[in-house]
Amino acid sequence: MSLFQKLRNAYEMAMAGAYYYAKWDYETSMNIIRDRRRLATVMVLVTIPLLLYPVVAADLPSVLGGKNTFGPVHFTNEMLIVSILIGLAAGLVTGCIGAGGGFIITPALMSVGVKGIIAVGTDQFHIFAKSIMGTVVHKKLGNVCVALAIAFVIGSVTGATVGGYINREIYYMNPVLSDIFINIVYVFLLGFLGIFATYDFLRLRKMSAEFGKSSPTATDGGQQVIGMTSLARRVQSIEIPPVINFDQELGGRKVSAWFVIGCGFIVGLVSAIMGVGGGFLTFPMYVYVLGVSSFTTVGTDIFQIIITAGYSSVTQYAIYGFVFFTLSMGLLLGSLVGIQIGSLVTKVAKGMYIRGFYATVIMAGFINRLFALPSKFAYVGWIPLNKSIANIIDTAGMVLFFAVVGFFALWVITKFVANLNVLRGDEV
Repeated sequence: MSLFQKLRNAYEMAMAGAYYYAKWDYETSMNIIRDRRRLATVMVLVTIPLLLYPVVAADLPSVLGGKNTFGPVHFTNEMLIVSILIGLAAGLVTGCIGAGGGFIITPALMSVGVKGIIAVGTDQFHIFAKSIMGTVVHKKLGNVCVALAIAFVIGSVTGATVGGYINREIYYMNPVLSDIFINIVYVFLLGFLGIFATYDFLRLRKMSAEFGKSSPTATDGGQQVIGMTSLARRVQSIEIPPVINFDQELGGRKVSAWFVIGCGFIVGLVSAIMGVGGGFLTFPMYVYVLGVSSFTTVGTDIFQIIITAGYSSVTQYAIYGFVFFTLSMGLLLGSLVGIQIGSLVTKVAKGMYIRGFYATVIMAGFINRLFALPSKFAYVGWIPLNKSIANIIDTAGMVLFFAVVGFFALWVITKFVANLNVLRGDEV
């Protein structure tokens, strides 16, 4: 198997995980929207800062943590509105595309002036807040292997502890280095996803043009049935006690708990560093490395997301002052609206367009974080670069990113409004 094919398989696995994470995100959001008390709670949490700000603004510190040079701006109504719009855009991506909406939140927050470590903590707290408010006991919880879930969470909590520690120590050493570190992580991830998403879009468009086939939607990749890989067979053959038994309905499989803990550690580490739920990584770990069936993976991953995001956001970021609570609530409110609109638009939009927009949005996020690096490198003296030129490059990346995301959001909302009567008919 060629290197390209191996990378493509990794991309398809990641997209499958992102699909299932988006599905959980949608179900969680709908649980909040359909429950008046839960939705009212969100509205109260968003409204309170707006009411209190004029009264206590004079007593607020100019920045979080007192780091005047590197800290984010203090709360303003404008920042709350921006966070709602960012959440709206992420929700539209998740609902319409079915994957990847959370990838743009941290880069978007950093682009509007929030420091990387606070953007990470804020994004993770938004995920945690949504999960505890909207998650209900699922009908398919009988498919969850409790032993797998416990072992994986032990690893993910440990990994989140290490990831949070790394982010904090780099920030304390030099806040600019912290931004550089987080930017580089996102450059590699978004670059990887963006290149293959673009390749898939161009390939499917060519197939559609040549054979007249209708292109699949962006969520089709997450519905495939994936068999046992050769790597998973090798891993399961190494029986280091304790051993976990699972997938009894498939004839029974078993794997050493240490491998499960190791995979959980990697997911927790990446989640804490990037501020994401980790669904895009959990699915490949379970299926490709551990040999767990897709059926069992989906339900078990819910526990990982809730526990890892909650533990990481609270114990690794919030208690150290690295969570912007008001912005978290703005992200939550915006995403609740966006994810509902986006999911409805999939009924009237062509899958080819959706795939194209996904690839474009991810590549715009990649360019945004890549263009933010020269000014950071110049600031710490790693490269000789005129400050004005560095600012121009940084601004160009920011303008391109928000232009693409804004155009996508406008397209989705326009589609929604133009087909409102059709969508109402579908609901009836």
